[in-house]
Amino acid sequence: MSKKNESLGKTVFVVVALCLVCSVIVAGAAVGLKPLQQKNAALDMQRNVLDAAGILEPGMDVVEIFEQRVATRLVNLNDFATPETADGKNATQYSPRMAAQDPDLSTNLSKSEDIAGIGRREDVAQVYFINNEQGELQTLVVHIRGYGLWGTMYGLLALDSDLNTIRGINFYEHSETPGLGGEIQNPRWAANWEGKKVYGDQLEQVQIDVTKNATDEAHDIDALSGATLTSNGVENLIQYWFSDKAYGPMLDKIRKGELNNG
Repeated sequence: MSKKNESLGKTVFVVVALCLVCSVIVAGAAVGLKPLQQKNAALDMQRNVLDAAGILEPGMDVVEIFEQRVATRLVNLNDFATPETADGKNATQYSPRMAAQDPDLSTNLSKSEDIAGIGRREDVAQVYFINNEQGELQTLVVHIRGYGLWGTMYGLLALDSDLNTIRGINFYEHSETPGLGGEIQNPRWAANWEGKKVYGDQLEQVQIDVTKNATDEAHDIDALSGATLTSNGVENLIQYWFSDKAYGPMLDKIRKGELNNG
């Protein structure tokens, strides 16, 4: 009996020791790989920004082109007098998604305001300015997000220098149904957005309409077949982010030269 107990004790000891060793290895790997994961995440975002802006080409050195062409800035959507303030973070390290989860760094939205279904809006936006060789604004890229059928859709939208004409759109993360709502990532559907106008002639009200009966050449986008809720979600997020509750005042400041282009 004592030998059986001794054998059981040894087995338990070996199992516990093995678990501890594996835990240490896994924890060490996680810590060691974190810088690489952060680097890859930053590279993916740079690629997405260039893609939305219509700059990305096969074989391109993404990091080099991004550093040459893109100025990443932080804009305080609540106080334009302090545009670069974001909890001590610099523009490239800042995460709008993380900020939106922090009550100290975001604004809670009422049900009437929250047509995009995001819950909270970060107080400081991360914005990408792309200038021409003369240093003049050529393209502005902003983060957009909103709820679709199954979850939040995350993307980027690029505007031409008039801050009204859409240059491109890129949904880089979502939970929509493959072949239906998932078609928001289809380049053919994204191409429908190029050249469309976000606002009407007075640059006040958002006019984008994602609809099955697209008749307005300037503002209508063909809805996704069989994905009504996803299409509605896309329209709602555009309506929200370019309203006076989000980017609208910022875009007006840039047009007036009160916010420089990096």
